[in-house]
Amino acid sequence: MIQGYLCMNLSANGLHRCTVPADQDRFIPIYPAYLNNKKTIWEGRKIPVSKAVENPTATEIQDACSAIGLNVFVEKNKMYAREWNRDVQYRGRVRVQLKQEDGSLCLVQFPSHKSVMVYAAEMIPKLKIRTQKTGGGDPSLQQGEGS
Repeated sequence: MIQGYLCMNLSANGLHRCTVPADQDRFIPIYPAYLNNKKTIWEGRKIPVSKAVENPTATEIQDACSAIGLNVFVEKNKMYAREWNRDVQYRGRVRVQLKQEDGSLCLVQFPSHKSVMVYAAEMIPKLKIRTQKTGGGDPSLQQGEGS
């Protein structure tokens, strides 16, 4: 450890590279396939089916994570290696910051990669985009009940 930074040996010649946990390349990646209840574990799902959501997008994951205050960004042209479908809706990778420069957690309720994924999967169905897609309410009220 050098001044609280994590040092990793990158090559056989003994060169060290110190990385700061707050560097963007140290943010954890979350692909939509990790949260997709239509995927098997072999296809890349990383959370239980009961907690997963149907066909999430990188933008929805970003919205869910940024709403709680996590530092996130989307890499729109990245693809999950196990994703066979190359359509635009399956593209994207979200990077989330878990640790600050000093190595402490950004938010105490998210100590791990999995905790962020489970939270995002819980919040995606509650997003405004998702509720508007489903019609958002009782159809009898939309028709002008009693007329």
